Amino acid sequence: MTIFFTNKIGKSLLILLLLIVTACSTKEEQKMSDKEVVLKWANMTLFITRHTPSNSPTFASRAFGYTGLTMYESVVPGFTEYNTMNGQLLGLEKLPPIDDKKEYDWVLALNAGQSEILKNIYVQTSEENIQKIDSLEQVIYNQFQKEVEKETVQRSVDFGKAIANAIFDWSKTDGGHRGYLFNFDKTMIHPDRPGAWKPPLFAQSFSHHPLHPHWGENRTFASMNKEVEDPKMIPYDTTPGSPYYEQFENVYLKDLELTQIEKEAAIWWGDDPDVSFTPPGHSYYFTALAVEGHDISLIESTQVFAQVGMAVADAFINCWKWKYQFFTERPNTFVPKYIDEEWESFWPDPPFPSFPSGHAIQAAAAATVLEHNFGKEFTFTDRAHEGRERDELKETDFVIRTFHSFWEAAQETADSRFYGGIHTQLDNEVGLEKGKVIAKNIYNLEWRKPHEQ
Repeated sequence: MTIFFTNKIGKSLLILLLLIVTACSTKEEQKMSDKEVVLKWANMTLFITRHTPSNSPTFASRAFGYTGLTMYESVVPGFTEYNTMNGQLLGLEKLPPIDDKKEYDWVLALNAGQSEILKNIYVQTSEENIQKIDSLEQVIYNQFQKEVEKETVQRSVDFGKAIANAIFDWSKTDGGHRGYLFNFDKTMIHPDRPGAWKPPLFAQSFSHHPLHPHWGENRTFASMNKEVEDPKMIPYDTTPGSPYYEQFENVYLKDLELTQIEKEAAIWWGDDPDVSFTPPGHSYYFTALAVEGHDISLIESTQVFAQVGMAVADAFINCWKWKYQFFTERPNTFVPKYIDEEWESFWPDPPFPSFPSGHAIQAAAAATVLEHNFGKEFTFTDRAHEGRERDELKETDFVIRTFHSFWEAAQETADSRFYGGIHTQLDNEVGLEKGKVIAKNIYNLEWRKPHEQ
């Protein structure tokens, strides 16, 4: 039947009808790409990390390791040129296999797996956050199940959840399971020797007890990262002009000449877990920017998140091992006692020993993985704290940062702790050096079949 519109109202209705049809068609065409699904889950992981109570950089690093690995393992059976990490990581031997005679939809598997692992790892998160996770899972499910047979849909969802649950069961034996329940150790006996760390008076945390002093005993993902050589610490010496003294004097002198740009860097990289997605979250966020900015496949995207997550997690384990092994003081202890009794750092001290820098080691680990996957040159803008209110106490704004390489960002991350007066240059140098080693041990695992490398 043909309808003729002979007046202005009829023509208006026709135009409206065409607009509705066009809008519906456009909406139908806006189905997420595989990579967009990966990024949606990466961003959800960052959101849950930011909005879950009692979090810490240590526990968050572990969470990114397991969520990234789950992302990869939920899709890797669909890509024959890639290897599973089953049998390659410490203690990981029982991941469920697929039925290679049947079909799977790998996006649906990833979707189900990410939802499951997030709710398992962050079991302490709010009911509202659980609903957000479930909502994202449902949105993606609705889009991708339409053109897939029902049996394949269910098989894919079941596989993704099975992978997540197997990885979660494995995670329970690493030493960090539900670590948020014992963030601060009130029973630890502190070493009593010159140069030992003391609980800070000017502190980031309400607690004067040390954060996760046994974290360094946790199982690493890569076996090689359990054997990384210990760093060298400068011998304690309060004599002016000695290498030890000069490390702290340099912190003091830098504080006297801090530029506004350096102050902006110092507060940008604070990443306090009470108000941000933590330092390891910042690295996961950079990974999302890198994946978004490159034309890569589903399996390549998941591989990068797995590598960064595990590298950062292993970096924190090693860093915390060395922090409590060396148990070194921070500038806020040394400088007032031997240089200027009125001095106070620009940034408050965190509740754990100094050497080496956690910011530096995890940033270097992430940057090394990202350079390995995408090359050294990549321009990106860090908007992690865009819109945050000015820090009136420090008279400093949160200014977005633009970098031209991953390593440039890692270097500023480390430098920011020196600007803040809470780390010496040695803390940062060793952190950057060891972060590279740890990252290489992750990306040198057998991710691809030999003939594909």
